[in-house]
Amino acid sequence: MRLKKGSFLWYLYLDKIYCLLSVRNVKALAEYFHILDVHGKNTLNDVLFYHFLHHVTDLKKAQINIVFDMLDWNAVGEIGFEQFYMLVCMLLAHENHLEGQFMYRHSRPVFDLLDLKGDLRIGAKNFGMYRFLFNIHKQELKDLFHDFDVTGDN
Repeated sequence: MRLKKGSFLWYLYLDKIYCLLSVRNVKALAEYFHILDVHGKNTLNDVLFYHFLHHVTDLKKAQINIVFDMLDWNAVGEIGFEQFYMLVCMLLAHENHLEGQFMYRHSRPVFDLLDLKGDLRIGAKNFGMYRFLFNIHKQELKDLFHDFDVTGDN
């Protein structure tokens, strides 16, 4: 996955240590979010979300839908600014090769996003669906789960 050059996100700076945006960048991102929110509901539906990600990344439609479903954890068909901010930070971390640092710094929110059933477990299949966001290859995923699977069920 790559950010498209010249897109709005291309100009945002992600802190390399904390994997967060500066206050100035968050303010600009909030304004951008409100511009995208054509319905004025402080949310983005799946159509707006698709067009946003299609414009700023090279993700395929199926991948965009997977990401939307992950962020729309309460299944209301919309995401708010908090989820949007998390996504932008993930995209910027990926672009800057900081995926590991991002997952380390934001392990709880990442875990919560990947824990689709809410049972405090992430299976290899769940994580595998989103590995393109974190630049994790299949073999790395297998090794990761082999090392950290404490239950032995994956």
